[in-house]
Amino acid sequence: MFNNLISSIKLLFSKDKELYVFIHSITGFYPKDISYYRLALVHRSMPVKDEHGHWVNNERLEYLGDAVLDCVVAAYLYNHFPEKHEGFLTSTRAKIVQRESLNRIGESFHLNTRIKAMSHSTSHNSYISGNALEALVGAIFLDRGFKACQRFIEGKIIADHLNINDLIKTEQNFKSRLIEWTQKYRISIEFELMDTYSDSFGNPIFRTGVILGGIYAADDTGYSKKESHQGASKKALERLRNDKLFRERVLATASPQN
Repeated sequence: MFNNLISSIKLLFSKDKELYVFIHSITGFYPKDISYYRLALVHRSMPVKDEHGHWVNNERLEYLGDAVLDCVVAAYLYNHFPEKHEGFLTSTRAKIVQRESLNRIGESFHLNTRIKAMSHSTSHNSYISGNALEALVGAIFLDRGFKACQRFIEGKIIADHLNINDLIKTEQNFKSRLIEWTQKYRISIEFELMDTYSDSFGNPIFRTGVILGGIYAADDTGYSKKESHQGASKKALERLRNDKLFRERVLATASPQN
């Protein structure tokens, strides 16, 4: 109770009062170290200087949050679907953490109204809210630890914003569909980063190729690696469906059953 009182007094006189309240409205708790959350809302197009004078943005937190999110969702599905095989778990996890889902949830949290970014970046990067959501998860992990992240992801993201049964039925995640297909036919799959460059505004663009059974299938570009993975997977699925000779060549590489 005394600690809560001290926190309330600090909040009352804090210059980040609005941010404290905003984070509480999303997570249900007040930050211990507000600097993590402040950084989580800084896009690479508008970096800020840390106490050492270095330019920083939310990309490192995004990287960390992405890893934590994958771990928590994987454990959640493992525990909630004990009879399901690995392919189902992989596919469902991919649908939960896909760019579209995270971006929609990030916007429902109104993260897009708090992100510090150049206007051209918000228009070119359609997943900026989803990236900020991953950065927020990274901030929670550093500020509160893994258990707090787990409660936030399971309660605020999965339970409040996702219908798992409906999500299972969707076919929107091309990468997960392609992975399921390769697992069904015992085909190896690789995603290869072929090129990186910047558009005229300095936004990074990634070109990713997908290799099935050692055979080049397709490639595509995107403003994130995940976006390019999705595009390349979509093209690969279309090629498997429309190019009979290509499909037969890929199936011929299947590993033998044990």
